[in-house]
Amino acid sequence: MAEFPNPEEANPIEPGCARCPQLVEARECIAWGVGPLDADVVVVGEAPGAGNPDADQWRGGNWTGMSYTARHSGRIVRDLLDDAGYPDAYYTNAVKCFPPDGEGSNREPAREELANCFPHLETELGQVEPRVVVTTGTHATRVLFERAGRELDSLTDAILEPVPCPPLDTTVLPVLHPAYQHMWISRLGMDYEAYVERLADELDALV
Repeated sequence: MAEFPNPEEANPIEPGCARCPQLVEARECIAWGVGPLDADVVVVGEAPGAGNPDADQWRGGNWTGMSYTARHSGRIVRDLLDDAGYPDAYYTNAVKCFPPDGEGSNREPAREELANCFPHLETELGQVEPRVVVTTGTHATRVLFERAGRELDSLTDAILEPVPCPPLDTTVLPVLHPAYQHMWISRLGMDYEAYVERLADELDALV
């Protein structure tokens, strides 16, 4: 099982960022990227969820201030990268703050929020200079595809298909969103072991 990230590796790009007033009002803290700044792989998710302040450690980025630290999604994605042989990836989100749905859960980030937060992601990618950016789910993938000059018609068709992104000097490799990974792997004609093996092969070829 993946280890909880080291808080000393958190990477606050703009402490106190207030670019999105609604998110400032809703968040507990900003879920910044976390991980080694010399990582070959950067994992980009959509946005942090509400999280659970009563959890032992994996409370979620909205409470820990670090991306992919939720008990469910955080562990699933980190376990996936660990199983593929890349335990030292850098983890972040396309939107760093919890986007509330008004009922205590999270909604999809708005395009304006994605645009407001993209400079932070661009800064992170410039710092880390990853060989590969692994995107989890539709919104994170679309943000990076737009920079690559590609449209995202179907996420399932894009899964584990590398897309060069010259403007960011990297390659984008989409994977399933952790919330749906267990349901959708079989629809790709794989089991978990085959999915991990394919991911490892793609990463090894790119790194």
